[in-house]
Amino acid sequence: MGAQETLGGGGDTLVIGVRAGRPHLDYWGPALAGGRSTLLDPRLLERAGAHGMLDAGEAFDLFPESGVGFTGAPALRAWRASGSFVTQLAHSGTRTTPEGVELVLADARAGVEAVLSIELDPATGVAGFRSRIRNLGVEPLHLDWVSCAALELMDGEVMAFGGRWAREFDAHRFRPGPGLWSSEARTGRTSHHAPPFLIAGEAGFGDSHGEVLGLHLAWSGDHRLFVERLRDGRLQAQAGELFWPGEMVLEPGASYETPSLYAARSSDGLNGLSDRLHPFVRDRILGGRLRGKPRPVHFNTWEAVYFRHDLSELKALAETAAGAGAERFVLDDGWFRGREDDTAALGDWTPDPIKYPDGLGPLIAYVRGLGMTFGLWVEPEMANADSDLLRDHPDWILGEPDRVQPLGRGQYVLDLTRPEVSEAIFGQINDLLAGHAIDYLKWDMNRDLTHPASRGRPASHAQTLGVYRLIDRLRAAHPAVEIEACASGGGRADYEILRRTDRIWTSDCNDPIERQAIQRAFSIFFPPEVMGAHVGPAASHTTARTTSLDLRAMTALFGHMGVEADLRALPARELDALKAAISLHKSLRPLLHGGRLIRQAPPDPGAIAFMVAGDGRALASLAQIETPRYNAAAPLRLTGLDPEALYEVRLVNPPFRPQAAMKQIPALVRGEILGATGRWIAHAGLPTPILRAGEIAVFQLNRITR
Repeated sequence: MGAQETLGGGGDTLVIGVRAGRPHLDYWGPALAGGRSTLLDPRLLERAGAHGMLDAGEAFDLFPESGVGFTGAPALRAWRASGSFVTQLAHSGTRTTPEGVELVLADARAGVEAVLSIELDPATGVAGFRSRIRNLGVEPLHLDWVSCAALELMDGEVMAFGGRWAREFDAHRFRPGPGLWSSEARTGRTSHHAPPFLIAGEAGFGDSHGEVLGLHLAWSGDHRLFVERLRDGRLQAQAGELFWPGEMVLEPGASYETPSLYAARSSDGLNGLSDRLHPFVRDRILGGRLRGKPRPVHFNTWEAVYFRHDLSELKALAETAAGAGAERFVLDDGWFRGREDDTAALGDWTPDPIKYPDGLGPLIAYVRGLGMTFGLWVEPEMANADSDLLRDHPDWILGEPDRVQPLGRGQYVLDLTRPEVSEAIFGQINDLLAGHAIDYLKWDMNRDLTHPASRGRPASHAQTLGVYRLIDRLRAAHPAVEIEACASGGGRADYEILRRTDRIWTSDCNDPIERQAIQRAFSIFFPPEVMGAHVGPAASHTTARTTSLDLRAMTALFGHMGVEADLRALPARELDALKAAISLHKSLRPLLHGGRLIRQAPPDPGAIAFMVAGDGRALASLAQIETPRYNAAAPLRLTGLDPEALYEVRLVNPPFRPQAAMKQIPALVRGEILGATGRWIAHAGLPTPILRAGEIAVFQLNRITR
């Protein structure tokens, strides 16, 4: 019997065993009595061996290697120019850390050491896995792949996430068959099409039922995430950084450490998963810096004026926005020298002398005089081909010399691995922040990396670290400035970028029909307070669909709320409704940004429903996305309330359309306040209005007795 290490946290126990020199994840589930791993007899983990395979069977463990008899995709692929590629790492020691253990594996003959770090957050039970490879040999070690860890999945279903620009976090399910399914991103960001997270669980798992395991790779660059069915029927999942050919070469004595793979398990479906991940993000990823800090309601100028910047028009917009309740005015793209469209001027971060003859100061002073703080859009990692920066320094782009690479939005990626480039960009942004009362940066990244090379070497890894260093340096110089992570919308959404930012722009699509699905999937891994959610124009510029102000406002209400439309064009009744929605959002911010988000089963399959509950209050949303299947709505059952408590319930937004749409209107739908227990609401439900496609009902619940 080998050694075992036990970690506990969040009501879970995680047991790591070492047998025959190999690391194993022996148990991860509900807390064992007293947390004692001695309750686990390793003989219970033995598997029968089948013919047609190696005598010892499939050598699967936490860090499987081909050299020890594993025939699936290994956790390490390394080689030397001499031809050596076989590794047979064996346990050589265990070190305890404040929240976990480090298992040291070594192969003296191969000249390789691997350190596996495993942590379990005491409060939430979220586990963190990463590995570090050190070259103990005398010649360079080439790394083709290093996994954070290999985890066994339940044999059921996998929920993966794909999408595209303006349709991010598109969830799809599949049952893994024979072979390997892989999701890879080579765009230099977490990507719209292959974000680095997935969920695996028992067949048919849902929002509130089923055993599930969620995986999230905290890395903002190229990555790979895969699920493989092994020959003995087991399923493994791995995640790690995706290297370009020859990118990761360790000189003698050098090391490489993977990003962290965060994993959480739940016996209560996706809601149970979020119950662990949301507080983990709030306290560990964000470091608690947003707890109790009201998230200011934004007004963003983009869909109001685009590149058309006129000082008097912007002041009028600011005045209207402040009157509607906005607390932060964000000047989006188009403010800097020579920027008339998206083909020029990126990299020249000084105010346009024609649009702003006296600089940004007068606009900032006006905005602040209205009681709002001021934010600014920047894209520091990029430069247009048509820019003074690249005319002066054409060699500052990421790529190989004398190679033509395709443009993206008329721009190139700057080589932030070079100190002189990073220093120049830091200097420009630092001057802006030091010289103006700017409280917020919307940090965009609108171009995929296509030739990620620097000085003749692949540099995607180093570029990602360069972005982190630049943000970290600016934050250190201006600690009060908040930063939003944006990459053509939700193209850079991961826990590592969130460590150094305060908001994620979820999508460039403000169409609330699309946003309901986008935000629902986003909410599995991220809490609402970091989810940028804006009220856009009635006619969406990404989908051309026209939606009501009610649906747009009530959809944005549940995130970090903002407005991104020309408010001067709103009819007076709609502007009043928007003011009321913003006022409601402000009154409920402690709940919305600190409560428990619980996705619900809607009464119609073409609807999306969820609730945020906490501190005796709750706010629930029912959005009808498609034409209802039936002509009368079933009650909305809401789980997650105190079953014995009595709640005062009201419909926040009673329908204003003609009563002919409903021959009979329930009292709750008419706007009357009713009382019901949490148990009644969960089992019998609340009466709902008859919703047509594109309509929404929002219920407010306040506990009045226990």
